[in-house]
Amino acid sequence: MGHYSFQDDTRRNAPRMKTIALTTLTLMSLLTAGPAAARGLTIGVVAPLDGPFAILGKQVMAGAKAQAEAAGNKILPVPESCAPDSGVDVASRLIAGGATAAIGFLCADSLIGSAQALKEAAIPVITLSARSKVLFEDAAKHGWPIYSLSPRPGEEASATAGFIAGIWPGSAIALLDDGTLNAHELAANIRLDLETKGIKPVMADTFRPGLDNQKILVRRLQKAGVTNVYIAGGRSDVATIARDAAGTGIALMGSDQLLASDDGVALPDGVLAVLPESWREQPGASGLVHALAEQDIVAEGYVLPAHAAAQIIDKAEAAVNDKQDLAATIAGGTFETAVGTVSFGKDHFRAEDTYRLMEWRNGAFQPPVPPAGQPAAKSGKTQ
Repeated sequence: MGHYSFQDDTRRNAPRMKTIALTTLTLMSLLTAGPAAARGLTIGVVAPLDGPFAILGKQVMAGAKAQAEAAGNKILPVPESCAPDSGVDVASRLIAGGATAAIGFLCADSLIGSAQALKEAAIPVITLSARSKVLFEDAAKHGWPIYSLSPRPGEEASATAGFIAGIWPGSAIALLDDGTLNAHELAANIRLDLETKGIKPVMADTFRPGLDNQKILVRRLQKAGVTNVYIAGGRSDVATIARDAAGTGIALMGSDQLLASDDGVALPDGVLAVLPESWREQPGASGLVHALAEQDIVAEGYVLPAHAAAQIIDKAEAAVNDKQDLAATIAGGTFETAVGTVSFGKDHFRAEDTYRLMEWRNGAFQPPVPPAGQPAAKSGKTQ
C-alpha cells in the first residue's frame, strides 16, 4: 500500500486552538498521578485502530512494537479518531497510562487541544505525518514538545525549484498543473520560489487532464519555445504528454504522483521526478526490513517511520542528563534511525532534506545520470 498523508486544513484547525485552555484544565488532574513502575519506557502509540484508516494504524503499531520489544520498552496503544477536539481523550489516555513519550499522531486534530497538557505532563511527541502550519507555529512559540518526521509545508516546492534552477539554468521553462487544488498550489509555490532565484517561467498554465492525447498542448509548448516542463499532475497525464512530446527535445519533470502505476500509457525513460526519499533504501533499513519479514511484518507505509520514532525516543532517553530533559534531548539531538539520520530544526520539523531528484529508467526511478563534468544533484536546497 502507498503512503497516506492526512492533509491538515489550517483554516479549519485554527479556531480549535482556542480550546487549549479548557483542555488543559480538564487534564490537569491527571498530571498529579504517580509515575509508572520503572520497567523500561512506556511509549504511547497514537494511531487509528478501526475505521477506514485502521490499516495505517496497524503499520504504525507494528513498527513501534518491533522496536520497543527489541529495546526492552513497552507500548501504550491509544486509538486515534482524527475527530475535532479528540486531543482531550488522547492526552488523557497518555497521561493516565504513564507514557514517557508518544509517537504516531497521523492527524493534527489529535494534537490540537492536548499540546499544552502534554507539555505540562512532560510527554514529548513525534508525529509521523501531521504538519499543520498553525499547529507548528504555536509549538515553536509556546515550547510544545511536538516534533514531526513529515516534510514541512512548502518543502516540496522549495526542493523542486532548487532542482529546476540547478539542472535547467537559462532554459525556457513551463510550469503546468492539472487543475486540482494540491497540484495548482504546488505549481504556484514553485513559481514563487523560482522567481526569488531570478527565474521567470515562459509559461504557467493549467492543462486538461485525462485526454487520450496532448498533441495540442505539446504544440503550444513548442510555439512558446519551451524546452523544459514541470508538470504537477498524475502519472498517466505525464506519460501521455511525454509520448506526444517525443522527438521535440522537451524535457519533463513531475512530482511524487509519478510513483503510481502505468495506466494505459507507459512512462518513458528520461522523465524526471522530485520524490521523497525512500525509507526502505536507507543504509540502516535493509537489515531491519529482513528482520521484520521474519516476524511476518511487511515494512510498508508507516512501519519504518514508526520504528524510527520509537528509536529516537529510546536513544534520547538514554542521553538525558541533569541539564536537559527528554524533550530538550530530542530537540537538540541527532539520531541514526531506520529512516536515516534525523534531527529537528527550530520549527520542530525534520531538519534533513527529504526530497531527491530521480529519473525513470529501465522500469524504476533511479538517480539521474548527470552530463559529463556535472555533479549529481542531491538536494534541491543546495542547488
